[in-house]
Amino acid sequence: MTTSSQEAVRQLDRIVALGYPDVADLSAAAFRSLAAPLISVLEQVDLGDKILLVPTRELVTPESLIARTSIGRMAGFTTMPPRDIASFLPQDGFEPPEGPFYIVVEPHTGSRYTNREPDVARKLIDSDDCLPLTLEEGLAIATQHPDWLVKKNGFNLLGSRSADGRVPSIWMSQNAPRLGAVWPNSRHTWLGNAFCVARRGVSLFQ
Repeated sequence: MTTSSQEAVRQLDRIVALGYPDVADLSAAAFRSLAAPLISVLEQVDLGDKILLVPTRELVTPESLIARTSIGRMAGFTTMPPRDIASFLPQDGFEPPEGPFYIVVEPHTGSRYTNREPDVARKLIDSDDCLPLTLEEGLAIATQHPDWLVKKNGFNLLGSRSADGRVPSIWMSQNAPRLGAVWPNSRHTWLGNAFCVARRGVSLFQ
């Protein structure tokens, strides 16, 4: 196995243990089988261990996932209703690759873009030839790397936006991960703007 396939399996094991198959209304074995084609490709193409395994919302809805994040014994939470969370959709150019799972390459919480309005940070991320993360990808960071949230405190997810223009955010609140949203012209000294280098699905390796 390559470093990438080992890391993908580790992350898959974590979300299975957190009950993602129940959210998807699948057995653990059936859930794992959906990730098998991507992991098989990663056994041939090694992207290193700086990757993030992301299930698409067709498999697990983002509104069902924040409670499955945690810091210590403190479960993640949100005050937004499920309909509101579901309204945050990937923007043009940042849609996930086809398939129930895909890989984000070199995810970052975007601490270099703190104290920037989301619209300004988006232009800076573009100029650096990077891609802003989506809601689903931010939830994957909070799930797989809660220590990043502790160290960096929080980040905006500029790859997703609701119809009214808000962008989703994840930050520490009451010692737990919290899912919320900010307006595109608001500035927060304690929020980064998360990004990655690339997204890769099974078809993109072929």
